[in-house]
Amino acid sequence: MAYMSQEGYDKLVAELVRLESVERPKASAAIAEARDKGDLSENSEYDAAKEAQAHLEDKINRLKMTIADAKIVDTSRLSSDAVQILSTVEMTNLTTNAKMKYTIVSENEANLREGKLSIKTPIAQGLLNKKVGDEVEIQIPRGTIKLRIDKITID
Repeated sequence: MAYMSQEGYDKLVAELVRLESVERPKASAAIAEARDKGDLSENSEYDAAKEAQAHLEDKINRLKMTIADAKIVDTSRLSSDAVQILSTVEMTNLTTNAKMKYTIVSENEANLREGKLSIKTPIAQGLLNKKVGDEVEIQIPRGTIKLRIDKITID
């Protein structure tokens, strides 16, 4: 089961619709076009189109499974007392005094450019269930970082 926001769920459904209604017909058309070029035993364009279609179908099936397993989190029932999924956490790196702000989201919704951090990352795991004012040391691939939680909100 994957916990996610309504926004993340809606994006997955929209992506599935796009893949099924736009990309799937394109893949079929590419196969038909390659097939029209003659001998299939030596037609690399046909083989490539079939492989692309197989990758697309795999992606569609994985997306369907993710959507089927999704559990939408009701943000009105969440508390900002401690860090949990869909919490937006403002913190300070105590070594560099750098301020950071991340929202803890499901793996499918993670996007660092948007400040959305996967719940499966070491930082998110280290922050879970911590409260404002807590200082945590988190082991990351580059070593250990020390963070202080300054604010927790639910957007």
